[in-house]
Amino acid sequence: MERTIEEAQRALSAARTSLHRAEEVYWDSARGDGDTSIRVIRGADVISATLSSAVHSCHEELLTAQPAGGRPQELLRKALDSDLPALERGIRQRTIYQHTVRTHGPTLSYVERISAAGAEVRTLDEVFDRLIVCDRRIAFIPDPVEERRQVALAIEHPGVVRYLVGLFEHSWVRATPLPHTPSEYRPPLLLDETRKAVLQLMVNGYTDKTIASRLGMSVRTVATHMAKASEAFDSRSRAQLAYLIARAGLLDEEFPEASEL
Repeated sequence: MERTIEEAQRALSAARTSLHRAEEVYWDSARGDGDTSIRVIRGADVISATLSSAVHSCHEELLTAQPAGGRPQELLRKALDSDLPALERGIRQRTIYQHTVRTHGPTLSYVERISAAGAEVRTLDEVFDRLIVCDRRIAFIPDPVEERRQVALAIEHPGVVRYLVGLFEHSWVRATPLPHTPSEYRPPLLLDETRKAVLQLMVNGYTDKTIASRLGMSVRTVATHMAKASEAFDSRSRAQLAYLIARAGLLDEEFPEASEL
């Protein structure tokens, strides 16, 4: 019993030391006296100006991840104003969107312009979060707590930037290229993959609203995918559909052709 108490006291002492060090780091950051490799940027206009300045100062590479489907036209116009000059300077730009932008006209027009200038664009069913990285030197992400469009974090810590670039590269490998030229009306929507993502999230217990938010589509579109799957499986309820999908091993195998669902 004494040995157990001694071991617990040593563990408690080590925990107190660790917490004390963490508290020191926190208060140094709060006072602005410590590491400034992570800065808070507040206000939509300030964020926009800071991003434009960072992109303008890029010399080699620009990585961007843009979730939530099609982007507003005003944001796309601002992006073109900074992206096209960067591409003209020889910057390599790679962008990841979600599959749903394949039906969004304004975003496709933007993609056409930057692709013609040398950018590469791919799409995924689900993008991890918004991210902009310039020259693997500085990264911008939304604040995870505050209002997303009003507060952003500018990160210059080499280890954190390297980690974020790793997330981007992992997603880039899995993403599908989005070639778009004036001769095409719209690129393929990848219905099979999109519907599989919807059903996977449904089986995992997510609501239609959450699925729509994560996949960058409307709740109505999610409902359409669910209705098509229910019809194919002759399902009468959400629970039964999830059971039938799991029993069939549908999500563990190659997804069938869209005509089958």
